Amino acid sequence: MATTATIAAKVRPELGSRANKRLRDQGLLPGVVYGHKEAVVPVTLPKKEVVNHLEHGTHLFDLQLDGKSEKVLVKEVQYDHLGLEVIHVDFARVSLDEKVEVTVPFELKGTPKGESQGAKLQQIVADLHIECLVTEIPDAIRYNVTDLEKDAVVHVKDLVLPPGVKVLLGAEVILITVREIVEQSGAEAAVAEPEIIGKKKEDAAAPAAPAKK
Repeated sequence: MATTATIAAKVRPELGSRANKRLRDQGLLPGVVYGHKEAVVPVTLPKKEVVNHLEHGTHLFDLQLDGKSEKVLVKEVQYDHLGLEVIHVDFARVSLDEKVEVTVPFELKGTPKGESQGAKLQQIVADLHIECLVTEIPDAIRYNVTDLEKDAVVHVKDLVLPPGVKVLLGAEVILITVREIVEQSGAEAAVAEPEIIGKKKEDAAAPAAPAKK
């Protein structure tokens, strides 16, 4: 069941990058609300509170705005150029009986048997794009890898998903592998003879200097 967080917002009177920077300097977060054929509303949100919910995987919010509450879904989170700080959030209005597309973490649990057989676990996909009812968004899709032996491969079709959840990837897409670690022999590990420092390839190809007359 999707976790719903309640958040208070205010209509944002000023637009533009300078105004948004002033808001962020005050500990506030600019955002917009749109969808359901209603007007796009620029809003201001308490940054620390919103970021905390986002870090805990919350997708669905009860947005309190102008004395009324509406269900909204996080559609896009914008970060600064370093990818560290949240600087803007887009919300889409949703109905409780509406199917939505979201991205959730794909988490692995346990240690595969294959690791004791000289193999190594590799997670190919870190997040899954899914479709489900807005009220049924999972915080993550989890897979127990304990029984995976050497040479095991897990595809999308192998997942046991929560009721009503559909992964929007092909059934044959590989998510996890447990492959043997092959150590190179001394001969295989040997690299080509290094070039002698200071010796230039072009020296060998350069034409001979003309003989003095």
